[in-house]
Amino acid sequence: MTEMTTLSTLLQDVTKLPSLPSVAMRIVEEVKKDKSSIGDLVDIMSVDPALTTKILRVANSSFYAPPYKVDSVEKAVNIIGLEALKNIALSFVIVEGLKRKSIDEFNHELFWKRSITAAVSAEMISSQLRSTGGDAFVTPLLMDIGVYVMYLSRPDDYLKVLDRKKVSEMTTDEAEREVFGFDHMEAGSEVLKYWGIPEEIYMPIAYHHKVDDCPSEYLEMADVLMLADLTSSIYHGNKSAKKFGVLGGILKDKMGISDVEVDEFTDSVAGKTVEILTTFEIDPGDMKPYSQILGEANEELGKLNLSYEQLIMELKQARDMAEKRAIEALEAKNKLKELVVKDGLTNLYNHRHFQDFLDRELARVERYSHVLSLIMIDIDFFKLINDTYGHPQGDKVLCAIANLLEQSVRKPDIVARYGGEEFVVVLPETDIKGAVCLSDRLRKKVEAHEFKLGNDIVTVTISLGVTTYDSGRGIKSKAEVIEAADKALYNSKQTGRNKLSIIS
Repeated sequence: MTEMTTLSTLLQDVTKLPSLPSVAMRIVEEVKKDKSSIGDLVDIMSVDPALTTKILRVANSSFYAPPYKVDSVEKAVNIIGLEALKNIALSFVIVEGLKRKSIDEFNHELFWKRSITAAVSAEMISSQLRSTGGDAFVTPLLMDIGVYVMYLSRPDDYLKVLDRKKVSEMTTDEAEREVFGFDHMEAGSEVLKYWGIPEEIYMPIAYHHKVDDCPSEYLEMADVLMLADLTSSIYHGNKSAKKFGVLGGILKDKMGISDVEVDEFTDSVAGKTVEILTTFEIDPGDMKPYSQILGEANEELGKLNLSYEQLIMELKQARDMAEKRAIEALEAKNKLKELVVKDGLTNLYNHRHFQDFLDRELARVERYSHVLSLIMIDIDFFKLINDTYGHPQGDKVLCAIANLLEQSVRKPDIVARYGGEEFVVVLPETDIKGAVCLSDRLRKKVEAHEFKLGNDIVTVTISLGVTTYDSGRGIKSKAEVIEAADKALYNSKQTGRNKLSIIS
């Protein structure tokens, strides 16, 4: 499977990501136009009076420092400019549509705080560089939207990305490529393209962590995004002092400004971001200018009665302990996840996970008109094995058969213990011919296996029931699909065992 095919599959499965609101879609159409009127924008915004209020608050903020009170969209255009106004309006609508409360390790509020800080930084940098683009707010605001897409479509996998970052020196995009096969730059630019966002916005986003590869026509904005991301991570990431040094060097080189002006720029980002966060109805928390944060840290450091050598030693020990605990926590978390979805005896997936997996796969079948097969398996005369050799030996047979089944299926398939001596195999994207072929292979594999029970060598057989679900032939419930496979299994057991039966 190619990288782009994997990305396309991910984007197809973003069922939890809402479509753009109708107001946003109308603004997108306005953004695409070479020329549009204030009247057109006023008509769109009149559908959402709260949007107009937010726009006026931005226009009156210290971000633009207007010489007079802005009380109409027409006056806001004079302060902000029509192109920038369209993009800021689009930003408000998108953020409002995508905001979520944090319910797990993914901090939704922090995500938007970082994005808005980057948008404020980019607008300030573009102004300093006298950039002519009107996209210097919405583009950085959306540059990490791929993170959101990847998390919403595969939350467990994206939490693995966050875990790997914690216990290694990997960057976000490196961890994403290891887990997903692609990164948030690619995912973000693709979903924005799907939404109909203009190329001038989504193309720089595709390169904001690899500006050296960026096409020349988008290089200026990709550079701004890189700097804005760096500025935002000073306030909302780690290793702030190191990043501040890198940012200062780049700003002095690109803008020809002094150390004092770098400090002033970084501090002013905090103040203006707090204002804009409030307008977006996001709690800014305790966001302070960087110089104040640095001063407070130095003050605390001065209170420590430690020599330089002692301080270095304690920092090293603290870091080593933190890394050790992070690794232990990750291992414990992974074990806990396995306990939740795995059967304690066979280590196959348990009944609950099978039900959840089948729900998701049936939804995919109905949504994309795909096909799915289900195999139900029962060990023949298993009670006789338990009665003859005892339950511990019966457990050995269960585990051995579970291992044989799991070795025989593809990676996308799952094998689960349904209960007792029954197993199920779910085969996504598999028609009846493929399911029958696999079922017969499983039957023969078990029949040929020799089980050592005490001093005896025993052979065991299985019976199988197979069904295939194709939504094109009529929608069926999960219960009906399971019932069809169960009826087929019952037929196999009633007509001789060690065989398979089919009910479509």
